[in-house]
Formats: sequence, structure tokens, C-alpha cells
Amino acid sequence: MGLLEFVPAGMLVGLAYGAFGAGGSAFATPVLALLGLPGVLAVATPLPAMLPASLAGASSYRRSRDLDWRTVRLTLAGAVPATLVGGTLARAVGGHVLLLLSGLLLAGLGVRMLWPTAKRDGGAADEQSPPWLVTAGGASIGFLAGLLANGGGFLLVPFFAVGLGMSMRRAAGTSLVTAAALALPTTLVHAFAGNIDWAAAAAFAVGLVPAAAVGGRLSARVDGATARVAFGALLVAFALWFLVRVTG
Repeated sequence: MGLLEFVPAGMLVGLAYGAFGAGGSAFATPVLALLGLPGVLAVATPLPAMLPASLAGASSYRRSRDLDWRTVRLTLAGAVPATLVGGTLARAVGGHVLLLLSGLLLAGLGVRMLWPTAKRDGGAADEQSPPWLVTAGGASIGFLAGLLANGGGFLLVPFFAVGLGMSMRRAAGTSLVTAAALALPTTLVHAFAGNIDWAAAAAFAVGLVPAAAVGGRLSARVDGATARVAFGALLVAFALWFLVRVTG
């Protein structure tokens, strides 16, 4: 397994991550597993690159003010402590189970993104959304983000877009900033547990970080409804293919 293979893999994941605000670690885990990393390492190795990639991808959204800072604060209030709990349990759950959970979550969330909703694809989240609801959602996402060693973007975007009624672009930008904050505690937990292949992580970051910035700029040219359908379809197709590989 050569390290150069991780650079183009990072570029592909980074483009999707910057464009949709989600799927960085979620897509990276199956990709790294297919490149030969063992289960737990494949789950956690993308983490060191997620903070700079999230910030790079978010720069375009920040300039266009497609961010909801209230939602970021409320989500992190629940997500950060829950992330630490989930991260400490990852080794006990086991690599193969974590890979299966990643695939199943991707498929389920993809279907939910494709499902028709009565809410309009609006702008900011409903300012009347109860703070406890946003924080509780953040805690649930944070726990799974820590357990599955990712920034939570593939959970945050559906939560923001479907649950809080944001436009797809605003959900993506808000997700990137939130995921950047979650990446730090998640990375620390898994680093102390020895779950990260640092050489592979560095090679992956070389492709991931600049590609995330490009993806963030490209997203401004795509209609929100189209982006939502494309993202959902991509999640479902990739998840089903990965689950066949893992269980076959």
C-alpha cells in the first residue's frame, strides 16, 4: 500500500466535502478501508485533516454569509461532550462493526435527504427552534461522530436542512464550521487511543484540504434543491456499494 494513493483519494473526498458540507470522514472511512487500512485505523485516520479541510471549505460560505452562528453554538453545546463519550467507546465496539455502522448511516441519511419534505428550502434556520432541541440534536450527532470518528457533517447537514429547514447551501456552510470544532476533541481522543495512521493521514490531507476549498466555491453555482438530491443520491449509491464490499 503506497502513500501516494491517499493523495487522489483525499482530493475526491475533499471536493464532495467542500461542495456539500458533509461526507469528509464518512466517505473517507470506506475509501481508506478499500485502500487497505484496518477497520479502526480507517475510521480514525481521516480526522487530523478534518479541521483544516473544514475551515478551507467554509471560507466560501463565510464570505457569502451562508452560516447560522446561533445554530453552531447551540449544536456544539451538546455535541462536544457527547463526542468525547463516543470516542472513548470506539475501540470497544470494534473496527468491522464501525464500518458497518458507517455504511448503514450513510444509506439511511441519503434516503432521508431524497425524501420529500413539506418545508421549503429556505434560508436561515427557524429562529424559534427551541434551543434544547438543537442542543439535543447536537448531542446525538456528537456521540455518533465520536464513535465513528468523523466530524459529523453527514449527520449535521440532514439535521440542519431537514430538521431546521435551512437551505442546502446554508446547511453545508453551518455544518463545515460545526464539524471543524468537533474535529479537535475527536482527533485527540482517537490519537491517544492509537487509532490513527499518521503517515496515511498526512498524505490524505495533501489532497483533501485544497480540494475542500475548491468544492466550497463550486457549491455556490449549484441550485439548493439540485444539490440536496445529488447529495442524497450520492450517499445512497456509495453506501450500498460499500456495504456489499464489507459484507461480501
